[in-house]
Amino acid sequence: MHDKREVVQIWKALRDHGEYEGITLSPEIRESWSRSEANGVNPYKRCCDVIISPAELEERKAANKALIEQATIMMGHLHRFMEGSGFVFALADSDGCFLKRIGDKEGLDFTGGANLTEGANWSEEVMGTNAASLALVLGKPVQLLGYEHYCLCASIATCSASPIFDHGGRLIGVLNIIGPYHLVNRHTMGMAVAASRAIERQIALHNAYQQSEMANLHKTAIMDSISDGVLTLDNEGRIIHINHQAAENLGINHTSAVGENLTELMMPENKLFFARINGQRKLFGEPLVIYRQNDSVKLAVSCTPLVSKEQETLGTVIIIQPMKQYKKMIERISGAQAKITFSDIIGQSPDFRYAIQSAQMAAKTDSSILLLGESGVGKDMFAQAIHNASSRSREPFFAINCAALPRELVSSELFGYEEGAFTGARKGGNPGKFELADQGTVFLDEIGEMPLDMQGSLLRVIEEGNVTRLGGHDITNVNVRIIAATNKNLKEEVRKGNFRLDLYYRLRVIDIKIPALRDRKDDIPILVEYFVKTIGPRLGKQITHVDDKVIEILSYYDWPGNVRELSNVIERAINMSSGPVLTVDVFPLELRCNLEDQTTIWRKRLPQDPQLQKQIIRSFLQMHNNNKTRVAQELGISRSSLYRKMERFAIKG
Repeated sequence: MHDKREVVQIWKALRDHGEYEGITLSPEIRESWSRSEANGVNPYKRCCDVIISPAELEERKAANKALIEQATIMMGHLHRFMEGSGFVFALADSDGCFLKRIGDKEGLDFTGGANLTEGANWSEEVMGTNAASLALVLGKPVQLLGYEHYCLCASIATCSASPIFDHGGRLIGVLNIIGPYHLVNRHTMGMAVAASRAIERQIALHNAYQQSEMANLHKTAIMDSISDGVLTLDNEGRIIHINHQAAENLGINHTSAVGENLTELMMPENKLFFARINGQRKLFGEPLVIYRQNDSVKLAVSCTPLVSKEQETLGTVIIIQPMKQYKKMIERISGAQAKITFSDIIGQSPDFRYAIQSAQMAAKTDSSILLLGESGVGKDMFAQAIHNASSRSREPFFAINCAALPRELVSSELFGYEEGAFTGARKGGNPGKFELADQGTVFLDEIGEMPLDMQGSLLRVIEEGNVTRLGGHDITNVNVRIIAATNKNLKEEVRKGNFRLDLYYRLRVIDIKIPALRDRKDDIPILVEYFVKTIGPRLGKQITHVDDKVIEILSYYDWPGNVRELSNVIERAINMSSGPVLTVDVFPLELRCNLEDQTTIWRKRLPQDPQLQKQIIRSFLQMHNNNKTRVAQELGISRSSLYRKMERFAIKG
């Protein structure tokens, strides 16, 4: 062991001659000395002369926060283990700038003499060859004896340094164990290496933990931002994860639920719910009643088993939606919405106004309604308007055409089915329209076409307020308002044995007769005006005027297809029109020819509507070349009456 004076002497000899009594520098250290000299480092420095500012030091500490945290813990352990030994444990960043020192007072005073302090730059470019700088350059552990340092001020110290890498292999710092030259020991090097590897492991574990925590935070944030209730169970029924919405829906405490068995947190009355979610099959929107501490709620429950590659069930993911929310989603998907209101129904004739007033009064009740009328009179519009004017307006509206559904699908469409109920049945089953329309309205159009056997099932729904799915046994309570419609004479169908009498009386608690268009021809002008205003823009046509002759030919026609037919005729005419005025020539030939055939209908009689009177008088004057006597005879009125009407309508002739 050399004394302090001899160590300095050896350093000087190595500097001047490259050797001292058999002591030479290793190639790595010699190369580092050469680089240090090339960098202009003064070997006779008394101390480190590059100290960064306190602000820059704080920035570097912030940038290396995780490294400092883990290294500080490890250096603290080493200091406690070697307390009183005189060693100092120091951490430098990847630029050779020291960030942290731990040691007893004697050791800190020793290293402080050369300015090996926090903020000091001991890189090779500043302080030449030292253990920290060489470890950073070589990327491997280094131990330097006193005389191997490039600067004289470090020649009385021994230093063991080991680089620290992140999980990607990037060098992020170096751990140093520094002491007086006479304390040199090869075990110190092993301690530095072991400590640096431990720091690397701790940083990796900390990063993994942070990533896991971040993933959990993201998962929790995502789950809690979902409006649906979501929970995951393991294969023992214990809660792995649950969001606030699910906990609220099920009536359990969110903060203490994880890890607990779901059956122990909920009321024992929920046996059906437990049975449905514990099965090995999927559920899709299953309506189930959940019993909570002080109340109960109907929820739509969907569940999917978690199955491993080895087909082992690991748990279940359960989605819970309040039925109202679930039904709104179904409405958006299936278009189960009523868009028509009474303000959209056009007509001023007395019989038609009476039908509207009757429907408005019926909307205020919860009774079944039977709409009567020919095809095309607007029974579906009345049904939607009644729903929208009722207390159920915010609930679903499902329209089902009984004539359009194949016989074998009527039952499954109305009442739903369980999985396996028939070939091709959807996995997990499917709720019927009555379940989905709970608290809302079901409109059964063409009710007279419903199969006789289905009429009995419908009667039970009306009388008992519950449904049983096809192939199932569970009873689901429903509260549905039924509006039925038909163009048939149901009494006659009852007499023929095609319709149940008891169902007929159940449906026609309130019956509303909607008149045919031929019985309210006074409404044709305003209907035409309405259709022109609504259909024109949709077709990209701007119709500003309708020729009087058009109203005349439309008024002579009997409209077997009613308002629907009129709408279609107007749409065709708008499509065929090349200008802003709708004229007779763009209408079907049968309507134009029909005018001559129908003139006899108006002879001896004039309609009540002034507009129609005006059109008919003009037509007859034109037909008889302004022969007013002949026109008065044809219309069954006196010449004086004809003159008064011509004056009233400003008809010149």
